[in-house]
Amino acid sequence: MDLSTQLDSRDYTYAHEHLHIDLSPFKQDMDCRLDCYALLVDEMKKLVSKGVLNLVEVTNRYMGRNPQFMLDLMQESGINILASTGYYQQEFYPPHVAQRSAQQLAQEMIDEIEQGIDGTELRASVIAEIGSSEGTITPTEEKVFHAAALAHLATGKPISTHTSFSTMGLEQLRLLTGYGVSAEHIVIGHCDLRDQWETLLRILDTGALIQFDTIGKNNYYPDEKRVATLLALAQRGLSGQVMLSMDITRRSHLAANEGPGFSYLIDTFIPMLLQAGIHQRDIDLMLRDNPNTFFKG
Repeated sequence: MDLSTQLDSRDYTYAHEHLHIDLSPFKQDMDCRLDCYALLVDEMKKLVSKGVLNLVEVTNRYMGRNPQFMLDLMQESGINILASTGYYQQEFYPPHVAQRSAQQLAQEMIDEIEQGIDGTELRASVIAEIGSSEGTITPTEEKVFHAAALAHLATGKPISTHTSFSTMGLEQLRLLTGYGVSAEHIVIGHCDLRDQWETLLRILDTGALIQFDTIGKNNYYPDEKRVATLLALAQRGLSGQVMLSMDITRRSHLAANEGPGFSYLIDTFIPMLLQAGIHQRDIDLMLRDNPNTFFKG
């Protein structure tokens, strides 16, 4: 069975999440090791009960990805998980990334899309999260973007990116389109961590999509500002190029650990959007139609 294409277009989709990720060796913080199976089963069951049946899991190789964990979680909770392939950003690359060519790196991604991840039946269906450093794209990161473009051109799978604190999104887009990727197959991630109205409009003008995917992380950027920007985008008729998510990465983000939990987006943030005057049709675009069309690509 092809577990990479089970996305139901009638259901809500979180576009940028993590379920098993381990950045603790890099950050020297065990909170950055998210592997809480029982707690995640509970949270995924709650999401399913609220109409969120799809989740794009953007943990790629060397970020602590665990395909069997995802398979088990799908089986027990009923959530559908779309897995990813690729490399994150310079700080987290293993040594071989610098040594291999873009073509070699692309082949690794293609193999995980076409053959499966780590010998399991789970195949990657997203090239993500392909990242750049804060305020710059290093030469090795540029090579990974090239590899992602090659993998996309070979498989048709969409590309989802990581911007560090909402920097370099337009530059990422120029790189990928320069390598032959059509803008409508690219979503620029983490566009909701700083004020950048003109940049957002320039990205959207190309036909690419953007993600407001750190919802609930008010210590980085307040949700009130996210709401205001989403309202302004909706008023310009641009909700059709926006996706929503939370980018949960830590144990302390889970509801059982007194964090916001995955349901925060549905239970708290969506009511904020409605209260601000954003129509339900725009919410359905951002949470259902846009991701379900994009990630089926």
